[in-house]
Amino acid sequence: MGMPKFLSIYVIENNGMRLMIDVGETLKSRKIIKKLKDFGLYPIHKIVLTHSHWDHAQGISKLYNSMKDLDVEVLASENAVENLKHPEKMIKGFEGFDEVYPFEGEITPLKEGDIIDINGLELEVLNLFGHTMDSIGLFDKTNKNIFAGDAAINRLDQDAFFVPLMPPDFHEQELLKTFNKLRDTRSDINSISLAHFGVWKDKHLEQILDEMEDQYFKVKDSLIEWYNENPSIDFITNKYCRTLIPNSKFWNQMFFTFNVEMMINGLKLSGLLKAETA
Repeated sequence: MGMPKFLSIYVIENNGMRLMIDVGETLKSRKIIKKLKDFGLYPIHKIVLTHSHWDHAQGISKLYNSMKDLDVEVLASENAVENLKHPEKMIKGFEGFDEVYPFEGEITPLKEGDIIDINGLELEVLNLFGHTMDSIGLFDKTNKNIFAGDAAINRLDQDAFFVPLMPPDFHEQELLKTFNKLRDTRSDINSISLAHFGVWKDKHLEQILDEMEDQYFKVKDSLIEWYNENPSIDFITNKYCRTLIPNSKFWNQMFFTFNVEMMINGLKLSGLLKAETA
């Protein structure tokens, strides 16, 4: 979306092999390759997509084609394969995002418990469904970190957050299972790496694990209440910022409005907000 702190793209390097997590939007593909080269992180050998939402996976076709001289393996949840080949399925509810870029290359399907080996560094695949039904995380036992994608929460700073309530494939009961799974890893991790945004550890890690479920329900209930009061997205965004994140130093009007509208769409498409309540 052309703004800082929108998406974290992680690169893990071990013994000469590099794995990249997520690829961002198509328009950013050339910039990403330049940054990889600038940081000495090119070439990439494996790309893992945490889920098939456009902001994480849209750029895979262009990026892959730009690396066609390399032997790059693309990996994603077994549930994501069809979504990546037919991305029009995953843009419903994302207003204004009508461009799709089907991926025609090979995809290595991943399931719970699979191990991705980066020349001796093992990453365990975790199904973290809810945000989407193709969301996965990567558990790095050696470094005690989980790459969680959007599965837990989106945190822009200490006081600004959004919950993983997005269209078109949101499932609340699966999200609650994911919260439990992440809490169960508490004794095995020192940090959590969020796609939106950054690595959180120590007291901030504890805060995320302790508060993610309560924050989800607080946001969900508030959005439904405000929508029933006044369905204007500007009205709801104002209420969200003043009520839920009043101390945040982070501010971007377009970004906040976009996220609130997408959360409302997520509620509608999952049946948690009925059309007749408008």
